[in-house]
Amino acid sequence: MNWRIKQVDKLVAYSTLSAVLMTWLLLVGLDAVRAFISEASDIGQGNYGFAAVTLHVLLTLPRRAYEWFSYAALIGSLLGLGTLAGTGELTALRAAGMSKLRICLSAAWSLGLLTALVAAMGETLAPGGEQQAQSLVLQAKSNDIAIGRRAGGIWARDGDTFINAKQGTTRQVDGLREVRLADVRVFEFTPRGQLLSIAIAESALHRAGEWTMEKVRRTEFGEAEAKSTTEASTRWKSGLDPRMLALSIIQPEYLSISDLRRNIRYLKRNQQDAQKFEMAYWGRLFWPFNTLLLVVCALPFAFGALRSGGMGKRIFIGMIVAIGWSFLQRSLVNVGAVYGINLAVATLLPAALLALVAIGYFRRAS
Repeated sequence: MNWRIKQVDKLVAYSTLSAVLMTWLLLVGLDAVRAFISEASDIGQGNYGFAAVTLHVLLTLPRRAYEWFSYAALIGSLLGLGTLAGTGELTALRAAGMSKLRICLSAAWSLGLLTALVAAMGETLAPGGEQQAQSLVLQAKSNDIAIGRRAGGIWARDGDTFINAKQGTTRQVDGLREVRLADVRVFEFTPRGQLLSIAIAESALHRAGEWTMEKVRRTEFGEAEAKSTTEASTRWKSGLDPRMLALSIIQPEYLSISDLRRNIRYLKRNQQDAQKFEMAYWGRLFWPFNTLLLVVCALPFAFGALRSGGMGKRIFIGMIVAIGWSFLQRSLVNVGAVYGINLAVATLLPAALLALVAIGYFRRAS
């Protein structure tokens, strides 16, 4: 088979890319409108007005574009080949001796560069825009920016020390970024799990690279007694990274590969569960491969119109099967995580099985 780019490849690429771009624009636009309507209900809280809502939605556009691209690539590719089938051009390509595999790969190759650009956007603009959007909303609704509020507050581990805070804020003061934790409890254990001390502070402030605890009541446990002391202010020697606190409350799917890797190392170093970050990491790493593979495996549904009618029905079935497979893949990854299967293998295995099915189909179709 001659794999040089020919005029027919350009024909398939133009039809595919134009349909993908139109579908992508439609999906992202609808999602942005839905987000705008949802955020508009909060107008009036603090300084959160129409301009802030608009800027918030604009900042999240890269993340939304990244999330919707796989679906746009799938649906647009099917519609692109469907257009060629409707005009008889797909029949002419088959009659000229162009195999189904070659046509499908021509469509996939045309999406290769676009997929790479979207993947790069997902590592740069998307995470940065999402974090800026969250900061914008919190800054507009209140004077400080909340690091995180959840049941039980914020939890972190620093070696044999466990930290709990009911809430956290961050703000810019004199050109420096400071982080303040409120209602802090620090539990210090021995390596064997014996409780050494409990420190309860009204707040803990991180500024200029060091922590300071304020209004502290510390209880130290001995073999036969407990000793309590109080201090107005004391330095807190802790490796607790404020940046990790901020990253930990952002959905892992919104982080870049480098931030996910950094979070995984941090959690594992402190013997904490990093599974959800590992799932997001491997999913992000294999995302370009899975996207293009899904397109190649779904495109054979477009050839049904060459033998019989009902092109729209066949394309619809192809979309449902492919999108259903995407949800099935996520389920299999979750099952793999539950049963302790290596998450890289669990993420890649469904795609590998799909690739084997596709190879078998194209061999029979050739």
